[in-house]
Amino acid sequence: QVQLVESGGGLVQPGGSLRLSCAVSRSIRSFYSTGWYRQAPGKQREMVAVFRWTGTITYADDVKGRFTISRDIAKNMVELQMNTLKPEDTAVYYCNAQEETQYWGQGTHVTVSS
Repeated sequence: QVQLVESGGGLVQPGGSLRLSCAVSRSIRSFYSTGWYRQAPGKQREMVAVFRWTGTITYADDVKGRFTISRDIAKNMVELQMNTLKPEDTAVYYCNAQEETQYWGQGTHVTVSS
């Protein structure tokens, strides 16, 4: 069983920054993709940023230029640096790893509010 544990969420003012981390219990090289999704209240879960096995990175249009995904293969960590945060970024953020099965973390809350 693969486990993903997120950390780093919290309350931040508009324009601020947060860094999310995800510890994966198995080599992240073994997955088709690893990345971050989010779910805002009353909305469907959506992709934020993912690494694909081809080496490409995909960002959602509304986070391009503000969010940066990175990974530490040696530590099996996936991180999301979020800058210039907006109230509409408020959501529960989930770490995701995909092979034939999808694995999810428990989620970490990000609230952007003054």
